Amino acid sequence: MKNFRYQLSCAVIILACLLFSTTSQAAKGGKKISSDLFGLFFEDINYSADGGLYAEMVQNRSFEYNPTEQKTWNPFSYWEYVAPGFSYGRINVETAAPIHPNNPHYVLLDIEHIGHEAKYTGISGVGIKNSGFEGMVVKADDKYNFSMFARQLGNEPVSFTICLQTLKGKILAQTTVSVAASDWKKYTATLTPSANCDTANLVVLATNTGKVGLDMISLFPEKTFKNRENGMRADLAQMLADMKPRFIRFPGGCLAHGDGLGNMYRWKNTIGPLETRKEQRNIWGYNQTAGLGYYEYFRFCEDIGAKPLPVLPAAVSCQNSGGTWQVGGIGQKALPMNEMQEYIQEVLDLIEWANGPATSVWGAKRAAAGHPAPFNLQYVGIGNEDKITPEFEERFKMIFAAVKAKHPEITVVGTVGPAPDGEDFTKGWKLADDLKIPIVDEHYYTSPEWFISHQHRYDAYKRNATEVYLGEYASWGNKLRNAIAEAAYMTALERNGDVVRMASYAPLLAKKDFTQWKTDMIFFDNVKINPTPNYYVQKMFSANQGDYYFDKVIAKDEKDVNLAASCVRDSKTGDVILKMVNFGSAPKSMKINLGQFGTIIPQAEQTVLSGDANVENTFDNPQNVLPVASTVKIGKSFQYSAPAMSLTVVRIKTKK
Repeated sequence: MKNFRYQLSCAVIILACLLFSTTSQAAKGGKKISSDLFGLFFEDINYSADGGLYAEMVQNRSFEYNPTEQKTWNPFSYWEYVAPGFSYGRINVETAAPIHPNNPHYVLLDIEHIGHEAKYTGISGVGIKNSGFEGMVVKADDKYNFSMFARQLGNEPVSFTICLQTLKGKILAQTTVSVAASDWKKYTATLTPSANCDTANLVVLATNTGKVGLDMISLFPEKTFKNRENGMRADLAQMLADMKPRFIRFPGGCLAHGDGLGNMYRWKNTIGPLETRKEQRNIWGYNQTAGLGYYEYFRFCEDIGAKPLPVLPAAVSCQNSGGTWQVGGIGQKALPMNEMQEYIQEVLDLIEWANGPATSVWGAKRAAAGHPAPFNLQYVGIGNEDKITPEFEERFKMIFAAVKAKHPEITVVGTVGPAPDGEDFTKGWKLADDLKIPIVDEHYYTSPEWFISHQHRYDAYKRNATEVYLGEYASWGNKLRNAIAEAAYMTALERNGDVVRMASYAPLLAKKDFTQWKTDMIFFDNVKINPTPNYYVQKMFSANQGDYYFDKVIAKDEKDVNLAASCVRDSKTGDVILKMVNFGSAPKSMKINLGQFGTIIPQAEQTVLSGDANVENTFDNPQNVLPVASTVKIGKSFQYSAPAMSLTVVRIKTKK
């Protein structure tokens, strides 16, 4: 036993030496920077969740749409009453005895007569049809999981034919369901289309007389991302996974603190069985089902290896509530002080839900959803670009103190307003200094020229103090010149990675013809995805992160503000990663000296994004701007001619 312990001790010492050697090699001559620098910010804007990343195909599945979301909406929006075969009946929206108080509306279907005319050859019945989000895209031989909640309200069971059909009524897939329970019960079936269709409809058709309540009518592709139940649209999710982000911020954005106190995003309303979740009006002008809620968000982070960064309201609503952005943003409302202790407990409960053991009150709810192990939450954001009012400060201090006392292991991310300077920015930073907030969230949207001229913004920030999360930023536009300006700025973020902990472009997703924000990273419709040049820049940085920064590896004309460069090293792989940017209109030379990195592999991976400054990707031509990957030969020292309007990433392997 003693000999075994001795051998084990030796092995531990050797392993520690190897790890120390690797880290020391990475650190030699380098500056430690954040290993969480580049990530994603997801907000349900531009139909990013419902109708987008969230793979649900039925729109208004629980009949909760109403005119406060859009003036023409009501509980029957996107549903059509159908009675083929000369059948007839009635439908009404009811609220008596719903599935759950959070889901108060359902449809009462009263089937009076099923037609049996000899001349009619189709399926006779009474029911409803849903067109989805501008049509449902189905593929031949793929499986689609149908479900609905129903209860028998008459004397006899009711049989249903469930089918997918084309706009002209051709049946693509068909199955049957029988409702025979007087209490709410979930019914499921699988539909397998016989042909492809981009504009399919779902039909739920009762085929005998009776009365029945229907709710939560759903259709999901079986092939979601990683085949998750209640999961993500596979192709969109893969685009995000390919970026290898270190974190994902969720759920907002202005969505987090909401359009008035009643519209604040309350995380507890977004977990548990779908039929118990609380839908609400989206601050961006549509409905939010909460189907992509906190559980799905945390699970997606885990699936792609990103840390979760949930953002909770600081007990105040958005200062632009009620559209007051038009008159100066005076719409901020604050929770009454007699509700603050309950709200603070809500924040603490989130941490227990994410990290607590399965035996804890909220950890048990996570386990019941299918995840007994903790999610290992590290960051919690409190507030989103709030106006720094006395009401905000008082409530933020209470929340911050409570989290710090109960969970010192959690890193709190504060906020310093919606702009890169100004009154709220100054007040926010003073509060951060006074409270010693670990990280604060800066936001700015501005011109490409601003990003080029402000590359030294963070050079002068205090070290060993409050760090920065650049939570939302973008130059106004999706042309190549916008993306390359952002690339230049991102090299400065790497240079200042000891101050800037995290950064995420915003907004992330936008559905064609349903955008509330014109500049976005990825555009999509039901069939196609249109990545912008900005997406490729973000991916080239995010997928090539390092945790040590090295100065003076890349020599360039320092007087030329259009040139930018950075060199980082990934201590886990030993790879050296060069990023070189030319925002100018002509090629420019840069000289690289890799002498301090020991033995390098002479073949490197090179990726170049370049082209006409004003070109952009479109749905008709999504490949106007694409990065070009190649293998290049390098030496300890070499020259590189950076093309006009370009970002180049060179990844170099070394021998340890």
